[in-house]
Formats: sequence, structure tokens, C-alpha cells
Amino acid sequence: MNDTPRRIAPDDIDAIAALARRVWQATYPPLISQAQIDHMLAERYAAERMHDQLADPLHAWWIAGAPAAGFAHAHLDGPVCKLDKLYVRPDRQRHGLGAALLAAAVDWARMQGMARMRLQVNRGNAQAIRAYRKYGFAVVESRIFDIGNGFVMDDHVMELPL
Repeated sequence: MNDTPRRIAPDDIDAIAALARRVWQATYPPLISQAQIDHMLAERYAAERMHDQLADPLHAWWIAGAPAAGFAHAHLDGPVCKLDKLYVRPDRQRHGLGAALLAAAVDWARMQGMARMRLQVNRGNAQAIRAYRKYGFAVVESRIFDIGNGFVMDDHVMELPL
């Protein structure tokens, strides 16, 4: 099994959307409503949006595992690189796949000249917060973000110096 992250191709988009649904259904029901899960999945993993991001040099996506077991997405956001997505299939967590995906994103951010990586994590997602702390991220603020349609994200903003 090859767990080395690689940049995604258009053919990977459906696998990533399916994996996102699987991971979100295993993670988020205790934290947010099913309606919000469905809304966010539909918005963030729409094929057209992902195709646009693949064509945009400010965005980078990685996938790891065969079959797909994890993925990450980062984009340049002014002076920082935002780690927007990092998800690993529940049965493959705690086996280094997330660390490998994070390392790919950090390497890319450094190659882009970024000095910091930022992410948002649900305040109730203790497992993810512990993992990000383990890799050097620190909480820099906590906020509620209005994401439309009556939904909000109650998140910590965490940063990692690069």
C-alpha cells in the first residue's frame, strides 16, 4: 500500500468527495447538525469548485493511500498558507498518514515563501486539536464564523510557524 501523498488529478475528485463524506459522518454528528454537514460537504467538495482549485496555482491538493485513505488541501491566503482540509479515514488514523499529508502541505507552503500555516478546527474536535498541537500548531484565537444559510463554525484558529 502506497501511503506517500501525491498531488491530486481530476480523476481523484470523486474519490475525495466520497472520502470526505465518510470521514465527516464519522466525526461531525456530535459537533454540528446533519443539515450543516450536508451543506458544507456540498459546498466544499463540489466537483466544479475542486476543478477550479486544481487549475489555480494558489491552491494545492494531495491524496494518499490506495484506495484513497486521506487527503489535504491548502491555499495561499495573503501572508499565510491556510491548511483548509486534512482528513484521514477513521480506520487509518494514528498510522502516520495525516503526518505525511501535513508534511506535504508544509513543504509546499515553504516553497511558496510562506512563514506561517493557519487552520481552523472545531472547538469540540478534541482529537484533531491534540493532533495539531502535537505537530506544533498553537491556538491564536477562537471565533464563530458565519458560513451562511444559518450555519456557523465555532472554531479555534491555530498557527504553525514555518
